[in-house]
Order: sequence, then structure tokens, then C-alpha cells
Amino acid sequence: MLIIVASTNPVKIKAATLGFQKVFPFKTVNVKGVSVDSGVSDQPKTDDETLTGATNRVKAAAKAYPEADFWIGLEGGIAKVAPSSLASAKEYESIFSFAWVVVKSATGQLGGSRTASFALPQSVVTKLNQGLELGDAMDELHHLKNSKQRQGAVGLLTNGLITRTDLYLPAVILALSQLKKY
Repeated sequence: MLIIVASTNPVKIKAATLGFQKVFPFKTVNVKGVSVDSGVSDQPKTDDETLTGATNRVKAAAKAYPEADFWIGLEGGIAKVAPSSLASAKEYESIFSFAWVVVKSATGQLGGSRTASFALPQSVVTKLNQGLELGDAMDELHHLKNSKQRQGAVGLLTNGLITRTDLYLPAVILALSQLKKY
């Protein structure tokens, strides 16, 4: 099977590869990453914008590599959340991080899933409110470069207990589960 990942980020390629290998254990999986435009901002700031980015990536990858068996888009995003029980508490505002995964098969079937989400610490929120992307904010706070292509924010915040690949993998599997033939 030829799978086109709509990104050259090694974390996204690894999550897609592992997901396809788990869902299709008896198939040979050939995975190729391709750089395509998401059509949304570099740092999606809503659930809808993040899902749109993943969907746009799949469409662009399918156009670039029409001979593939599957195309997959993984788009990380952030969103402000104020739980209704705390909505009156003005001092409470949190930004959550998450990703959307969209998969398209050569037969036209679509599958999608969202990763778990997690609240970002106030120090990160402050950087985001200054206009930084999440990866850049984490790099600045942790004195790193390009952490989004390794452990990601989730890996840094959990001290490696959950990496960005770990976070994406269940969503890849769940998106693919919608394409299985019963």
C-alpha cells in the first residue's frame, strides 16, 4: 500500500506509519511524506480551523499523488476553553492543544478522529498570546530548537511519558477504523 502523509514532519510520518501497520498488519506499508499547504494559519486557533487544515492537507496530497492508496493529514491546533462551570471566573482561561487526523482512501472513503487534548501551562499561554506558535513557544521556554518534530509540547510537558507520536497514534487508528470493510 502507498500511503501519502500530507507533511514532512517525522513525528507525523511515524504516527501514520505505526497506525497503518497496526490496522493493516498483513500488508506492506510504503509511507511517503509530502509538503503541502494546509490552507489555514500556521497555528490553527480553533477546533474547526484545525480540522479544516487536516482536510485541506489530504486534498492537496491526493492531488499531488493520485496513485496512492491512502492520504492522511495530521494537523495540530490550539483552542481557548472556559468550562461553563467556571465561565464566570474571569481569571480562568486556558488554551488546550490537540490535533485532527483525516484519512482518505483511494475509493473515496473518509475517516477522521481528534486526539486527546490537554491544557497548556500559563507560561505557554502567555507566549501564545504574544503571537508565537506552540512549537516556537515550547522551544523558547525549554531552550530547544524544532521540538515539534520530536517530542512536541506534550512530550516536554509530560517529561516524555507521552510523546507527540504517542498522542497522534490512537487518532490515526480511530480514523482508519472507519475505513475498514465489515
